[in-house]
Amino acid sequence: MKIAINGAGIAGPALAWWLQHYGHEPVLFERAPELRTGGYIIDFWGIGYDVAEKMGLLPELREAGYRFESVRMVNRNGRQIASLDVGSFQSLLGNRFFSIARGDIASIIFRACRGLETHFGKTVAGIRQHAAGVIVEVSDGSEREFDLVVGADGLHSQVRAKAFGPEAQFEHHLDCHVAAFPLANYRPRDESVYVTHTVPKRQVGRAALRNDVSMFLFIFRSDLLGPLSESRTHPKQILREVFGDMKWEIPQILARLDEVEEVYFDRVSQIRMDRWTTGRVALVGDAAACVSFLAGEGTGLAIAEAYVLAGELHRAGGDYQTAFEQYEAKLRTFLAQKQKAATRIIGFFAPKTARGLFLRNLLMKVTSIPFLGNRLLGSAIRDDIQLPSYEPLPSTATKSA
Repeated sequence: MKIAINGAGIAGPALAWWLQHYGHEPVLFERAPELRTGGYIIDFWGIGYDVAEKMGLLPELREAGYRFESVRMVNRNGRQIASLDVGSFQSLLGNRFFSIARGDIASIIFRACRGLETHFGKTVAGIRQHAAGVIVEVSDGSEREFDLVVGADGLHSQVRAKAFGPEAQFEHHLDCHVAAFPLANYRPRDESVYVTHTVPKRQVGRAALRNDVSMFLFIFRSDLLGPLSESRTHPKQILREVFGDMKWEIPQILARLDEVEEVYFDRVSQIRMDRWTTGRVALVGDAAACVSFLAGEGTGLAIAEAYVLAGELHRAGGDYQTAFEQYEAKLRTFLAQKQKAATRIIGFFAPKTARGLFLRNLLMKVTSIPFLGNRLLGSAIRDDIQLPSYEPLPSTATKSA
């Protein structure tokens, strides 16, 4: 089948890889003029890690990744007040855990798609379904005919808006905003440590990356926006307004904001839908069931969703209706549980009160006790699902990971 995929983030290239693996013809559309690399750091483990292993991509992903040793919480003077040993995660997950820049994992998967027809600077602007296929209106004014269309275009999916309705119907705001950006030659620099400073409703963290780059993550409760609105105020101005009175290193970080070309800035939200497919259109990744920016596993879940969607299309022998039903049946309960768990961790990043911050730090100290830490962390990071196994077509067996 010829399948249009809108979005070259994580889910889109992962889906394209598996569709090629099963003999289909994916075509990728991406609004950005080129593939993005780098970006903010995500933790990679769980079922997404398992799928990447099936794809044969783990060696390259590990090479591009990072091994952080700890998360360090500091006070306004930079003194450590609590810490979390990342080694506990490593141990619980059998060393199947590392951190990596989101853009790097996307580019590695994209490069693994051999001969993939890709259109940068173009996006799916319209969808007209008919009995035998889908006519896609491309943003350049052209039209293309496909058997299926998949929206892999993230939290603010255009395909979802075209096929299912306005974003407001499905987005559930989790009362936080985030911003992320890199700075070169920043000091101080703590290798292999993620350092954070938190006050009620606000947190700032930094991580040392390669090539003397540091990545910064700002998190704050949305009520601090007050009369400000991200739709009419530049993110840099918002960060200066919301974080301007904080101590630690924040004054010197904000002083260098003008060096930053682009600030990632968005609401922390989930996408909750009764269905992820309609007719010949399907959604995958954040477009279908975003667990939230702060959940920590969205990238891995997107890869797993792509694997299941492609696998069910293969298993159904082109019967897309059966494939779509099975895709949803296998993942819906699991992803709903992940979304529910994600709502509970917002207080870790931006506790609302000084008491909440005190309890957060106390919990981190308790977690550093091996026996208690293993029990607490184990339930939080376990993926309670068994991924299906899909037999490859004979003609594609040589591509199997």
